[in-house]
Amino acid sequence: MTQDERRKFIPLATRAALASVAMACFLLLLKGFAAWSTGSVAMLGSLADTALDLLASLVTLYGVRLAATPADHDHRFGHGKAEALAALFQVMLITASAVGIAWRAILAFNHPAPTTGADFGIGVSIIAIVATVFLLAYQRKIIRQTGSVAILADNVHYQSDVLLNGSVIVALVLDQYVGWSGADPIFGIVIALWLAWGAFQASSNAIDQLMDKEWPEDLRTQFLDVAARQTGIRGIHDFRTRRSGSHDFAQFHMEVARDLTVANAHDIVEAVERNLRAAFPKVEVLIHLDPEGHVDTDNPLVEADVTPHWFSKRV
Repeated sequence: MTQDERRKFIPLATRAALASVAMACFLLLLKGFAAWSTGSVAMLGSLADTALDLLASLVTLYGVRLAATPADHDHRFGHGKAEALAALFQVMLITASAVGIAWRAILAFNHPAPTTGADFGIGVSIIAIVATVFLLAYQRKIIRQTGSVAILADNVHYQSDVLLNGSVIVALVLDQYVGWSGADPIFGIVIALWLAWGAFQASSNAIDQLMDKEWPEDLRTQFLDVAARQTGIRGIHDFRTRRSGSHDFAQFHMEVARDLTVANAHDIVEAVERNLRAAFPKVEVLIHLDPEGHVDTDNPLVEADVTPHWFSKRV
């Protein structure tokens, strides 16, 4: 992706993050008053989740802006991992909130307090669901245009909010209309578990990026297939990939005939880069040129048997 293309995507991702912040502020005020009015543990859990949504949205906004900062002298691969670092910070807060909500729900079992104002609490939850659905639709539009990982993660988190608000409605109905007083703390615990599961998923994705996990195998195969279409390639090896924020990086060694001139070999490389750019426009590609049959002896990864020698025989 060129610098001009990245600049085009920055305002869209930032706009989506700002919309998320505005939504979280609105829902925080609405649910705060509802939790105070109803005394519902489930509503309190939903309020805590919204508070974390606000913090997560602020961190996402910062992460999107920082990750989109062009590469500089000290960060030659860009700042994409800022999104992963921001995600890990969010994970710590989400985990702490899940523990607090679960503890509050357990205390509610031993010292139950009646909830009030079910109609108001249900109304607030319905408003929250409708507003969140509109935000999800807007975020998906931005994701289709930019492919932003940060906005995608935020979108997944807000999808869980729809379920959380739905559980609040069910809890209040069971508590005040059916007479099942234990429903409220039970749903509080369910919300806490849901938050903990979301924290685990977010941490897994963030750690994968920080540890430079390879692309999925099917995507790696597609990428190599496109690269191998160019006439003149005798083999590909030492293929490595990683993701940093919304940016992808790929590098590999490409073998050509030993008797080619430097100019002719360079033309083949240029053609491969054009093909890859057309099929994978958001991937930055680095190709190292080797004469056919050359094997690197100074690559520590060769001993770990992680280079795709199988592909060298296919092309």
